[in-house]
Amino acid sequence: MPLSPTATRELLAQLGHSPKRFLGQNFLVDGNIVRKSLELAGIVPGDTVVEVGPGLGTLTTALLEAGASVWAVEKDRALHAHLESTLLPRFPERFHLLEGDAVEHPLAGLTVVGDAPDGNAPSFKIVANLPYAIATPWLDAVLSGPLPSRLVLMLQQEAAQRYAAKPGSKSFGAISVFLQAAYAVAPGHKVAASCFFPRPDVESHLLNLVRLPAPFTFSPAVKTLVRGCFQQRRKQIGALLRSRLPGADSRWRELLVAQGLSEQARPEAIPVETWSKLSKVLPALA
Repeated sequence: MPLSPTATRELLAQLGHSPKRFLGQNFLVDGNIVRKSLELAGIVPGDTVVEVGPGLGTLTTALLEAGASVWAVEKDRALHAHLESTLLPRFPERFHLLEGDAVEHPLAGLTVVGDAPDGNAPSFKIVANLPYAIATPWLDAVLSGPLPSRLVLMLQQEAAQRYAAKPGSKSFGAISVFLQAAYAVAPGHKVAASCFFPRPDVESHLLNLVRLPAPFTFSPAVKTLVRGCFQQRRKQIGALLRSRLPGADSRWRELLVAQGLSEQARPEAIPVETWSKLSKVLPALA
């Protein structure tokens, strides 16, 4: 069970640790949310799970007690030392703890060798409480490597809405495209601010992502192109592609027409599937 707000405050005092806002240190103090995280991820004994920012180890302990092997990355030196002294002795074979930046180590040191036809490892999952400041760059890094079969991410509600946004909405952006080309957004769970200590100023959401049967990933060059287009989202896609791909052939125009779109469409109106298909007809970027 998670520590209560009072017990969390007392433990932090014992450790001489003040929660760092810039690291997004809001500690989970609601057992129902811990259980819901494991339920959404479908955690069973033998699972391999990556966790980002384990903090005081509330979610980590639940994962380990459920029989999972956990690879965790913690940037805060004091919290890393706490986990090293409390959880490593209890689970020496299944708890793997790395001190470092999650964006630099998105899989917490886990080495994944793809064993499925598409090169992905089917048993690899991520369950994490993501600080807002690193959520998008971390997720972008995850989408650039072997893809986990499941992600259950605790996010600020604004970030969760952006990742799950549909074409045509103001929230729909480059990260929405990259994520939804590889994952389906399954039913998640709202999380009240009262579930954390210190209490954040915003509501949160458990985002539940299931890898598609045929996930698509974008090359670094195409990602740069897509981000550039969304940075000028009020411009028409035809003008954006011509300015970024001088001398390119007309296949991208033909593809837009085949998808029922025109050169006058704006980036936010283009569906994820069309972005995926566009990347295939841009040989200089593929």
